[in-house]
Amino acid sequence: MHIAILTFEGFNELDSLIALGILNRVKKPGWKVSIACPSDEVRSMNGVVLRAQATLEDAAHADAVIVGSGMLTREVVADASLMARLRLDPARQLLAAQCSGTLILAKLGLLRDVPACTDLTTKPWVEEAGVRTLDQPFVANGNVATAGGCLASQYLAAWVIARLEGVEAARGAIHYVAPVGEKEAYVERAMKNIAPFLDVAALA
Repeated sequence: MHIAILTFEGFNELDSLIALGILNRVKKPGWKVSIACPSDEVRSMNGVVLRAQATLEDAAHADAVIVGSGMLTREVVADASLMARLRLDPARQLLAAQCSGTLILAKLGLLRDVPACTDLTTKPWVEEAGVRTLDQPFVANGNVATAGGCLASQYLAAWVIARLEGVEAARGAIHYVAPVGEKEAYVERAMKNIAPFLDVAALA
């Protein structure tokens, strides 16, 4: 099982790395989480340099893809050659986007006729792309989920884990990273946000 986190130049560390940390709480043979980048290295909005673990082409074959956000997302969507490398398909992949990553899914035509979540800065650009936005942290429609706000990355990670490994695995991952003394509250809040978008049978 491969989960790719798309991470571009100018990326937001909270989006890519919180998801990376939570997703890697699943300790199962064959479970792999990769930072997928358009180049060998990318620099964050705060100057942190990451070395790519996978390519954008690798992400096309992943079981799930999370599209992170960053300060240069409008440049990403304006780059036709870069966008052409993003071959994502909700018919065979789980797709999730964080904040301005939602704009990338919108420009790829993957949010047609469904509302989405994003951050307040990106909201007008997503709406300009023809997508209705919601004033909430998380929403999913079928195999496509979006989240708004840096710390909503925990909801994307929990949703991906719940879809791929089950609800108890998602609860366990959130419980592990939640602050001591607040673990149950964190788990319940995360599950409350994603539960309406999970198959009822999966919750049994």
